[in-house]
Amino acid sequence: MDSRPTPFDSDAPLGEQRAIIRRNPDDLTEVEMIEATWGSNPQFADGLTYRFVRSEGKSFPINRCLMPASEFHMRVSGKRYRVSLDSGNFFYLAGIWEPAAGDWPISFRIITVYANSDVVDYQERHGAIIHRRQVMQWLDETVRELDLLTTPPARTFVVEEIGKRGRKERRQGQLAL
Repeated sequence: MDSRPTPFDSDAPLGEQRAIIRRNPDDLTEVEMIEATWGSNPQFADGLTYRFVRSEGKSFPINRCLMPASEFHMRVSGKRYRVSLDSGNFFYLAGIWEPAAGDWPISFRIITVYANSDVVDYQERHGAIIHRRQVMQWLDETVRELDLLTTPPARTFVVEEIGKRGRKERRQGQLAL
């Protein structure tokens, strides 16, 4: 499994496999990176699959995970945009994972927050951003959800239309926990 952060595309097909980081349920002292399927098991939701879960009014005391990302993509009025951190660093999207059940593999959903001022003109929500300094706070539940699952301040992101010329490539190496 490649440990480089990659773009997260919210239009990706159901069942796409992505790397997630979680506490090993068999040994909670161990942090592991595994492949998981994006989207909840439809057999438990009248055939519907949920890819996102809103953060407001919810608690996530178990099965927390993170999805490493270099940027996230969004589609608005037929145009595609990339959203990256202004600093150029990679980040993590907060999520929750579900154990395998029947023929449905281990899966995950992304937790969302209200969009910040950089993104709100394009869409009203985006994945909750967890910075590298917050990784263990999220996985170990040492900081309340309310303090981690927040709308980022203005000028956190750079929003660029995909396909426009002149974009500076920002690359970062392997993940570091």
